Parts: sequence; structure tokens; C-alpha cells
Amino acid sequence: MDCGTDENQHGHGGRGGGGDVSEWKKVAELRAVVEAQDPASKEEDDFVLRRFLRARDHNIGRASVMLLQYLSWKRGAKPHGSISYDEVRDEIAKERVQIQGFDRLGRPMVYLYGARHFPARHDLDNFKRYCVYVLDKICSRLPVEHEKFAAVIDLRGWGYSNCDIRGYVAGLNIMQSYYPERLGRVFLIHVPYMFLAAWKMVYPFIDERTRKKIVFVADRDLDATLHDAIEESQLLEEYGGKLKL
Repeated sequence: MDCGTDENQHGHGGRGGGGDVSEWKKVAELRAVVEAQDPASKEEDDFVLRRFLRARDHNIGRASVMLLQYLSWKRGAKPHGSISYDEVRDEIAKERVQIQGFDRLGRPMVYLYGARHFPARHDLDNFKRYCVYVLDKICSRLPVEHEKFAAVIDLRGWGYSNCDIRGYVAGLNIMQSYYPERLGRVFLIHVPYMFLAAWKMVYPFIDERTRKKIVFVADRDLDATLHDAIEESQLLEEYGGKLKL
């Protein structure tokens, strides 16, 4: 999903915000290739194209395939341009996700609570729409100078009734295929031993760049790890910070 290190941040405020001349030249080449096949790509700005280009190691052929697939998916997944609150009201009510605070690199923090997810109680298509809704909300909160967010996945209380391999893979696919270069880093905390069986099944679906962003945090290292990544004023109270939920 992500190309380069998670500290490699790039601005939106103009081409001076990141990327060298040769990279922007490749963005222009990518645009020409894609617009010839799908005029809808004209609606996407250069920063979108750059993320797809970076996600495919600046290979224009591979990036164009990925971008064309995204444009096709977007028409089907978001025919009105976005997912409305009413479409995913029931999923939102489960309070599985909180977006609050920023890490030390200025990226929005997203907190996901695995024990609040029950696959038996949701339809997979609705869950996919919810994933898109959440990712769009996260991206809308990104500061001007950043393109990536960071996340904490809290698995305290996670059990087999929360296990959802299909849902996890679907969410991963959406993020990796249609929101490239958005994830900066994710911490998995309070990981129960039984989760590792599910992890082994999901792991093959995680691309190499995304794997490098994932950090399993042992309970003994939790406080130090989170405080190292997030200032106390921006860390939620439940994790030893001063930020109220």
C-alpha cells in the first residue's frame, strides 16, 4: 500500500510540497496514459496520481492499471461521490472506530476496537461500505501538509466471536487497492494469543509495504511505545494521555 518510510510526508499545497521534478514528470505521463482510457481520471488531482504511482514503485504501467481499477471501483462503490451517514448508520452505532488527536508527525490518530466487531451481526457489503465511509472520513481530516494517518488497533477482549477473516481481508483490500499511500503506521495492542491464528490467515493478503507499517506491541512496552509516538496531550486518557475521548 505505502511506498517509502512512514516519516516521508508530503504536502498538498502545491508541487513544492514534495516530490522532485522527475516524479512530477512521471505523474504527468501517468495522467496522459490513464485519461486516454478513462476520461473520469481528469477529476483526480496530481496528488492522487502520485500516491498510485508511488504505490507501484513509479512504474507507470502498473500504476495505470491500479488507477484504472480504482476509477472503476469508485463509480460502483460511491455512485453519488461518497457514502452517506444514513447508509452506514447501524455500523457507526457500534462505535468500533474513533478518530482523535495526532501523532508526533502530525498525522491524525485512528483507534479501532476489535472486540466491538461481531461478524455474525453484519452484512459483508454493508461492512465494506462502512470501511469506505471511515477511510473517507479519515482522509477528510488529514492536515494540508500530510497524506497519511496512523492507527491503534486495540484487541483487548477480542475473542472468536469477533473473528472475521472475510471482513478483515475485505477491509485490507479496500485500503491497499483504493487508498494507497494513506497508512503511515499501525500499532496492534492488547493482542490475545488466540488472535495469532486469525493473523496467520490474514497475513498472506497484506502486501509487503503494508506489513512494514504494522507493529505488534507487547503489554510491557505499551506505555513507552505510545508515548514515543504520540505526545501526552494528543494521547487518549485510556492509554495514559491527557486527551479526552
